[in-house]
Amino acid sequence: MSAEVREATGMRLIGHDDLAGRGNVGEGIGLRRAGGRRTLYLAHESAPLSYSVVDVTDPRRPSLVEQTTLPHHGLRSNSLAVVDDLMVVCYQEGTGWRGPRLRPVGLEVFDLGRDPHHPRSIGFWDASGPASRGTHCVWFVDGRFAYVSTGTADSRPTHPRDDQFVVILDLADPARPVEVGRWWLPGTQEGDGADPPERHPRFDHGFRAHNVNVYPERPDRAYCGYIDGGVVILDIADRSRPRLVSRLDYHPPLPGFTHTTVPLFGRGLLAVTDEAVRDGGADWPKPLWLMDISVETNPTILGTAPLPVEELRHRGGRVGAHNLHENDPADAAWRSDDVVVGAFFNGGVRAYDVRDPFHPREIAHLIPAAPPGSPAGAAQVNDVFVDELGLVYAVDRFTGGLYVIEADL
Repeated sequence: MSAEVREATGMRLIGHDDLAGRGNVGEGIGLRRAGGRRTLYLAHESAPLSYSVVDVTDPRRPSLVEQTTLPHHGLRSNSLAVVDDLMVVCYQEGTGWRGPRLRPVGLEVFDLGRDPHHPRSIGFWDASGPASRGTHCVWFVDGRFAYVSTGTADSRPTHPRDDQFVVILDLADPARPVEVGRWWLPGTQEGDGADPPERHPRFDHGFRAHNVNVYPERPDRAYCGYIDGGVVILDIADRSRPRLVSRLDYHPPLPGFTHTTVPLFGRGLLAVTDEAVRDGGADWPKPLWLMDISVETNPTILGTAPLPVEELRHRGGRVGAHNLHENDPADAAWRSDDVVVGAFFNGGVRAYDVRDPFHPREIAHLIPAAPPGSPAGAAQVNDVFVDELGLVYAVDRFTGGLYVIEADL
C-alpha cells in the first residue's frame, strides 16, 4: 500500500492500487464474489483505458490482473455493472471530443463465467446515430433488464445538451440486447408536442438522464437523476410505456446537475446528489440532499448533509457531492436505510447517519493525500462501493486509483 491519508475519522485505509499508474476511474464499480475469489471491475473516466480488473480477495493487497483499452482515443467507458456471470459496459464519446460522430457507441455485454479475470465480449447494443454521443450510465442488477441513459440512432434532441434519455434494454439473450421502452422529459426531443424546458443562462448542463435506478422492493418504479431536470420518478410497471409519477426541479435557483438518486425504502426517503462540476466550489451548492418520497407524487426536500466547503474550496479540484453507494441488491453489497456513504471529490469518502433526515450527521470520513501527478493537486474521489463486509472501495478520477477502506458504519 503506497497511498497516504490526508485526514480521517472513523475510517482507515487498508489497501491501495494505483492501477499501473493509470488510475483515472469513472463511476462504475462492480464486485463479483465466486469460488472463494473476490473480483472488482472498474470503468475508467477517459481514454485510453476502458476497464480494469482487480483481485481483492485479500483487500489489504489488491492485485491488478487486467486492463483493457478503448478502440479510439475519443471514447470513454465511464460506467459498468456486474450481475452474476455478466458485466455490461457503457461507451460514449469522450468529454471534449470535437471530431466526427464515433461508431459504435452503446452498451457491450461480457461473460465472466469462464474466466472472471478476463471478461469475454458476447454482445453489443448499438446507440450510434447522427445526434447520439452514446451511452453514459447503466443500472443492471437483476440479470435481465438494463436501464441506461443514452442517445439512440433515431434520437433528435431539441438542444444538443438534452441528448440522453431513459432507455430500457432486455438482456434475456445477452448476445442480443433489445430495447423495450424509453422515456424523455417532454420538450427535449423534436416532434414530441411539448415546449422545450426553459434554460438557465448561467448553469445549463442539459435536461437529460443520468442515473436510472430500479430496485426489487419497487420493480415498478425508476428513480432518476435528470441533471438540470431534477429528480424524476417513473412508473415502469409497463416497461414499454414508462410514465411520469412526479418530478422535483429546484434549478434554478440552484445550479443543477442532479446526479444520483438512492431510495431508502424503509424510511420513505430519497438520498440525492447534485454533482460538482467546477473546481474550487465555483458551482456550490452541490450537496447530498435528503428528500421525503412517502407521498411519491410530491417529493419534498427535508435536509442536506454537512460538508466543510470553505475549507475544501482552497485544496484544489472539485468541491461537493458526486456518487453514492447505491444499496445494490446483491449478496456482495452492503445495504442500509440509516447510513449513506458517498464520494465527495476533494472531500474524499464520507458517511452520514440520516436517521434524522432534517439534520444528517457525519459519522466518518477519509480524504486520501493528493495522488502523484494529479492535475487537481488534491484527491478527487469519484465513486464508492461498500461490500457486504462493510469495506469501502473508493476510486479517484485522475491518478489515485483504488482505495480500500475499513469504516465504522
